[in-house]
Amino acid sequence: MQEFLTPAMPFLAMTLAVAAGLVLSWLIRKTVLRLNRRRPELQSTSRVARLPLRLALCLIGVRIALALTTHDGGWRSAVDHLLLIALMGSLAWLAVAVLLIVEALVLGRYSVDVADNRRARRLRTQMILARRIAVALIVVLAVGSVMLTFPAIQALGAGLLASAGVISIVAGLAAQTSLVNVFAGMQLAFTDAIRVDDVVVVQKEWGRIEEITLTYVVVHIWDDRRLILPSTYFTTTPFENWTRRQSEVMGTVEFDLDWRAPIEDMRAELRTVLDGTALWDERVGILQITDATSGYVRVRILVSAADSAALFDLRCLIREAMVTFLQQGHPESLPHVRWEPVQPAPAREMSRQPAVEAREAREAREAREPAQPVHGRQPSDPQDSQLFTGSLEAIERSRAFTGPGEEVFEDRDKTLSARN
Repeated sequence: MQEFLTPAMPFLAMTLAVAAGLVLSWLIRKTVLRLNRRRPELQSTSRVARLPLRLALCLIGVRIALALTTHDGGWRSAVDHLLLIALMGSLAWLAVAVLLIVEALVLGRYSVDVADNRRARRLRTQMILARRIAVALIVVLAVGSVMLTFPAIQALGAGLLASAGVISIVAGLAAQTSLVNVFAGMQLAFTDAIRVDDVVVVQKEWGRIEEITLTYVVVHIWDDRRLILPSTYFTTTPFENWTRRQSEVMGTVEFDLDWRAPIEDMRAELRTVLDGTALWDERVGILQITDATSGYVRVRILVSAADSAALFDLRCLIREAMVTFLQQGHPESLPHVRWEPVQPAPAREMSRQPAVEAREAREAREAREPAQPVHGRQPSDPQDSQLFTGSLEAIERSRAFTGPGEEVFEDRDKTLSARN
């Protein structure tokens, strides 16, 4: 049959093969959608498989057309090799698209927008991680299959397999941290420790689990930040999971008030606020005094809600309502700071001058120590008696220092009488 082929036959055959592949892919997609009319989510998710399906069917048709219309060897071998590699890549792409479709169909049956969505969140976490593991395996198999189509790489692969023991040890040491995170991610997925959309407190940050991968976990913080942690963090470090068994949580609102706070009126106001809001789940709603020291009375309100978001809004509502209630109806119960003035000292005592005080102290000291007679006192230094006495010249020197005085004149008279 190949003896009657013309040069234009291969191009015509490939054109017909491409057209047949496009028509066949359209028929397959329409048939699948018709059989699953009750699943509208398939309509949107099936689009991810449309392009890889067309490519795979067209490549299969082109290879068949070339085999029927060309001779073996020459350029056909090289073209057929390229088509084979492209076909392997398109089949791997199609397999990944099929996994995405299956994941969407399974998750579509379980909604996370309900009050008790623990089972849905657990299934979502497991499906996402299982799909990622399967995608990684498909990529590895596709790359390995392509490498096996080259004879030189086949020989290299045989040599690598012969030394697989040494290579596995080196690879294990080099990728120890990555492998630990991978196994930790698989542990998180299938042990139900955390799930997507769980409310957690990690490193003193409140947030929700947004994404769980094989190596890291993304936590959506309340202020729209993202905290990215390795998977090993959740297997080695304690953390708080507020929705581990159920989403219902409890919270407190505390006030430091005056001792005159109307406790019974506050309980009645709390009951009115709780009855008028849908945020309260009617489980817990109490008001108690938990402390009464340091001049204040600590009032604690304990309430419950269906989830953490509703609890936060409920606490804010109660806090605002109670503050308004106390400001308008009982201002005397608001916190007060008390002080007592100290009686000032008498004016006479305050007006005393330092000089007066010094004088009084000197007079008191002189009263305790009686004065010595002037004429009979002895000098404290023996040399004083020889410095200003004994001659008229000494008296003159004394007068220069002490000035004229009664003692000096008496000494002068004694000296003159003695000379006469």
